[in-house]
Amino acid sequence: MRSYLDLLKTPGVGRILAAQLTARFPFGMISLAFLIHIEQVYDSYTAAGIVLGVMSIGQAVAGPLTSRLMGRWGMRLVISITVALCTASIVLMALLQLPIVGLVLLGLVAGLTTPPIQPAVRTIYPKMVNSTQLSPLFSLDASAQEIIWVLGPVVATLVSIQVSSVAGILVAAAFLAGGGLWFVLSPELGRVRIPRSKRKLGAVLKRPPVLLSTIVGFMLVAAAAALEAGIVATFGHGSPNSGWVLAIFAAGSLVGGLALGHRPIGPWALANRMLIVTIGIGLASVWLNFWWLSATLFLAGIGIAPAFAVLFAIVSSSVKFSDTAEAYGWVGTGQLIGAALGSSIAGFTIDNYGPSSALLVAGAFAALGTLIPALGRRWHPDLRGRDLSSIPDTAPVAAQPS
Repeated sequence: MRSYLDLLKTPGVGRILAAQLTARFPFGMISLAFLIHIEQVYDSYTAAGIVLGVMSIGQAVAGPLTSRLMGRWGMRLVISITVALCTASIVLMALLQLPIVGLVLLGLVAGLTTPPIQPAVRTIYPKMVNSTQLSPLFSLDASAQEIIWVLGPVVATLVSIQVSSVAGILVAAAFLAGGGLWFVLSPELGRVRIPRSKRKLGAVLKRPPVLLSTIVGFMLVAAAAALEAGIVATFGHGSPNSGWVLAIFAAGSLVGGLALGHRPIGPWALANRMLIVTIGIGLASVWLNFWWLSATLFLAGIGIAPAFAVLFAIVSSSVKFSDTAEAYGWVGTGQLIGAALGSSIAGFTIDNYGPSSALLVAGAFAALGTLIPALGRRWHPDLRGRDLSSIPDTAPVAAQPS
């Protein structure tokens, strides 16, 4: 724990961590808030699914594009514009009773203008701390983001049901605007300038560690999405047990991130952490009992944040500084596609084979996420004793003797 306390004492770390979590907090609320709102106003879960699906497609497309723009226009300008446009789109979707087509178009705009805060902050981190602190910082970040997925749905449900569905969306918009402004005004953004990349869009995916991180991130998030669908289907929408089980799953991730975040990252690190997730989900599928699920998914959660921390670390250490934001954008896109695919496959299997099938789907995704880095460990950099910072875009040139 001392390494994390030392991190938070480092100037700016606590501030930038809190600001980016606040700005990203609404993305733990928006899906559920819009689901409740559209179902109440339009009496259609199908319409809600279409709107949220289009929004996710927009986010997936935007990830690498807006991240790359930060190297051209600067982080503050890109994030300011996207925060303003995304917030305005969300507010209009809440206040205007539009036809479904209008909601779909605004949802697409909201997705395409999702602020690239996650790529920005992970590009900034290596410039804020020394190389020995970077791995614990990535782990602390991955652990802290569980707050978004634990508290976000709770706040969305509470406000949407107790006040109104419009209020639930507007609260999410307020978090986005306020957190985005806090993040943009943070001094750290002014101290870091991302060089303009000289590569073509997508060329960074030719780096094996980036491709490995994107694929494994896809598998990890697909497993989590399928698992969530299976747990909700097991207990039903009216039972609080699904919320408790998923909160315990997230608590396991928080504990795992803090417990394992300081460990050295060798070639087997990603496979080992994914193996914890796979074992936990595999055990969970054996018996759909509340206490059994709570215990086994706490175990599965222990591998989640440490796995994310490894993903971030191997990307950071494997690309040039000018390419880091775009690389993280692609990793984020892989995770968004994984969430959509995991939920879709789990929904189909639940309808046809029951809730336990979704846990088997989740286990299969997690197992693939274990197997791929094990087979591709030669593409997994050995970061033990190495600087995790990005590769400089310029290097000193040896002077020729006269």
